[in-house]
Amino acid sequence: MAAVIRLQRGGRKKRPFYAVVVMDERKRRDGAFIEKLGYYDPCTEPEVIELDMDAVKKWIGTGAKVSDRVTYLINQVSKA
Repeated sequence: MAAVIRLQRGGRKKRPFYAVVVMDERKRRDGAFIEKLGYYDPCTEPEVIELDMDAVKKWIGTGAKVSDRVTYLINQVSKA
């Protein structure tokens, strides 16, 4: 099983809210996930990014791929 760390969309129309999750890369975007690592709310000012960095590092260490957007979010959390 190839795991990937990516965003799972929630919220209502035109008010997105994203969960950062680990899931099998063959699953659809909003399908079943393995573990929830945090969340991202782009609709607030400033944007809210909440990640469990220990869990993210654990999954990356086990070979999970990271999507481009989640890589950006990890870099934003690391700067703060």
